[in-house]
Amino acid sequence: MNWVNKCKLPAVEAIKYDNQLCLSLDSLWNALHSFFNTALHCQVDTNILNKIGNKQTSIWAPFSKEKFKIALESCNNSSTSGPDKLLWRHLKSITNDGDCITNIIKIANACINLGYWPNHFKISSMVIIPKPNKLSYDSPKSFRPIILLNNLGKLIEKVIGERLQFYMVNNDFIYPSQLGGLKFKSTIDVRVTLMHII
Repeated sequence: MNWVNKCKLPAVEAIKYDNQLCLSLDSLWNALHSFFNTALHCQVDTNILNKIGNKQTSIWAPFSKEKFKIALESCNNSSTSGPDKLLWRHLKSITNDGDCITNIIKIANACINLGYWPNHFKISSMVIIPKPNKLSYDSPKSFRPIILLNNLGKLIEKVIGERLQFYMVNNDFIYPSQLGGLKFKSTIDVRVTLMHII
């Protein structure tokens, strides 16, 4: 694919999984699926939610056009599309039309109000690419998966995620030493925190 840099790989033996060679597409699919989807049927202990104290209920305000346009600005036009084949540059173009962006906002608000995420946004494609500079490519751990989702769903997730992060930080739901995945936090913050502790 044009978004994957070409790299010279050493000669590859068949991938081995559970001490068996994967010599057919079915066995290869089973090996990669089993390796990369190990958390698929894991049980989640929801009792940890009981430890959270009661917090004041917040009202979820409807989304604005500005939030969607800001979220779209940071999306890379050269990124590949998901199963819907809708590229970021397509979304940027159609959101210039007032009616189109209004309809996207209606979808996002409906998802929140109904507590429902459409199945269309859950459909994904997985691409397995080799990790660079491995001595051997005979096991699934020498590869990594990239999940391609529908870009419209990713855009709505992005806007929802930014709002959730804002609410969580403002209401002290995030532990103060949690720095990964938060806006305006970086490895510099981690180093400063570590130096302070030392």
